[in-house]
Amino acid sequence: MGGKVKAMAPVEEVDVAAARYEPLVLRAPRLTGFSLRAFVWLLESPLLGPLVTSVLKKQNNMTQMLQHTVIPDRPMFFPEFPPQEPEKGVVILGEDREPVERVEEALQCLTPYDPSGRFTSSSDEKNPFLYWKIRDFAHAYRSGITTPSAVVEHVIAGVEEWNNKKPPMPMLIYFDADDLRKQADASTKRFAQGSPISVLDGIFFAIKDDIDCFPYPSKSATTFFDKIRPVEKDAVLVARLRKCGVIFIGKANMHELGIGVTGNNPNYGTVRNPHSIDRYTGASSSGPAALVSSGLCSAAIGTDAGGSVRIPSSLCGIVGLKTTFGRTDMTGMLCNAGTAAVASPLTASVEDSMLVYCRCVFLTWCPLRTTISCNQ
Repeated sequence: MGGKVKAMAPVEEVDVAAARYEPLVLRAPRLTGFSLRAFVWLLESPLLGPLVTSVLKKQNNMTQMLQHTVIPDRPMFFPEFPPQEPEKGVVILGEDREPVERVEEALQCLTPYDPSGRFTSSSDEKNPFLYWKIRDFAHAYRSGITTPSAVVEHVIAGVEEWNNKKPPMPMLIYFDADDLRKQADASTKRFAQGSPISVLDGIFFAIKDDIDCFPYPSKSATTFFDKIRPVEKDAVLVARLRKCGVIFIGKANMHELGIGVTGNNPNYGTVRNPHSIDRYTGASSSGPAALVSSGLCSAAIGTDAGGSVRIPSSLCGIVGLKTTFGRTDMTGMLCNAGTAAVASPLTASVEDSMLVYCRCVFLTWCPLRTTISCNQ
């Protein structure tokens, strides 16, 4: 085949500190219009296409890497690495700590909470719209300003108001007001007894429809998935949040099967951007992004492979974090796109994203795989 063979050193012998990244200049000229159409015709030509492709591969070192490079290490099909080494100035939350303890540790990393400017005696009409953060609710519950049972009535009224808009805003596929009130009542009693579980107790969350949240079915916004895969228990990530006292408002709408970036759904209706109802939310976590953006909940859990958390978070003006593969347990979720898919939080602020993430991360490192594949 020709070509000089390059042998790479075993990974154990590589001095990472001395390694330097050397960017390569790629030969990929920009083509538009007639030149693009002509180039496509050339590539698809059975005689000239393979020749052109071969030249392009050689010019961009693809042939060198794929055919003329010897890599002594065994291939790694899943990027499963042990937890990182401690870094200077970085607080490492104990991998062996209970999730509730991890949340408390994370709280110590935040600046002291200051309620001034967040709570006033003015009428609601005079107050601007605020994204109420997790620590805002925690302060309000602990100081007696309000209770989860009082907040839940506003949430229910808000969901109904959005559903009755013209055009409607079907942010939730499954919503049970009675179940929501029961969850809020249990949380209110814990605060009355002086025994809240954690800073997440009484915080309202939404769960994307490709994540199991018992007793709701998981359909991935289709009309059939629950018929072939009944939900018997919470996804691992949902169970962890529930143990912290989180209140789940229901299953959030999404782009069907996650295969798309608009949120357009013919089965349950299309979620619209709360900031401008003539525009899309982005997707596929359209419902979670709209719920957080509208202020109905402080956080939601979505899934992301090709941008399904990040795109709607950006378009709706909230914070979306795509977590590192392997740091969130995918057990009990429909959507997986190999090592690209992860479960991730959507929140109203960066600090809320940190608090939710530290509660959801996996406590031991292991392969995380599900069996159903989708693109977004």
